[in-house]
Amino acid sequence: MTATSRHTDRTAHRALRREVPSTAAVLADERDFTAMRRYRTFPFDDHGSYLRQMETLLRTLTAQGVLTTLSLFDPAAYEAYCAELDLDPDRPESRTRYAAEAARTGATVTYEGEPLSSLLPLLVEEADRRAAWDHATALLARTGNCAECGTDLARAAFARATHAVQQLLASLGDGSHHLVCSIAADGPPLLAVLHATARDGAPPGLTETETLGFCTVLATGLALRAPGGIVARSTTAPTDRATTADGGRDTVRGWSLRDSWLRPLSTAEVFTAYCTDADTGEPVPPEHGVDYAPGLPLTPPPGTHDHH
Repeated sequence: MTATSRHTDRTAHRALRREVPSTAAVLADERDFTAMRRYRTFPFDDHGSYLRQMETLLRTLTAQGVLTTLSLFDPAAYEAYCAELDLDPDRPESRTRYAAEAARTGATVTYEGEPLSSLLPLLVEEADRRAAWDHATALLARTGNCAECGTDLARAAFARATHAVQQLLASLGDGSHHLVCSIAADGPPLLAVLHATARDGAPPGLTETETLGFCTVLATGLALRAPGGIVARSTTAPTDRATTADGGRDTVRGWSLRDSWLRPLSTAEVFTAYCTDADTGEPVPPEHGVDYAPGLPLTPPPGTHDHH
């Protein structure tokens, strides 16, 4: 083989490498990292060092033009995966197979050269959103049909939830809105987040995945008549608010689920809900620059399945 042909082969190899995407599964927190240290072939003993080396590898691949999809490495799911396929979990190739499976079926983000410290929270948030959507979908699927009229309860609840979200966003009007829906369902509480921005009376800008997940979680609460509610934190556009020395104030409003609909909370109820530690029940100081306001009345849609 001549020097010219060897150079041509290397050039072709680098070009082909850019055509083949990569996947990586990362141990995002210290607890998961510690769980993997029980395997003899796991080559790391410090989580910080592990994350730095992972970031170096990802940056190297990106510099080579390789697209890398990043997912979470879940030690418990990995152990179950190896047991199901009769794999030895203490082998690097088993970890590689699981990483490919996690990227195929789980929550992922595309690595584009940013620090892992800023990317991992987004990946964890996406994984939480996916888990809540899966759980809510499973609960909705079990509601079946109404014994009295045959109505598909899941479909009716989703239509009702969609109407509620549309009306709620229209009532909030212009501004940037951060909505959190929480439902007390079987197992861990269901949580969903929705970000919306509206300007000059135009329809709010939404992402499809967030909206679908939010409506599904809300529909679950409506269908099961489960305790729950929505909190909305709104920042009005600067051109629409009185300017203050600290740059303006946010407004927090709230609604609770009662009788398969969203009922507005009073100002006192909103304040109590927002200024109470969810884990301890102890009061927490109100946030600076935040106003607490009553929830806005929302009208249930006509002709929906709410009379049984």
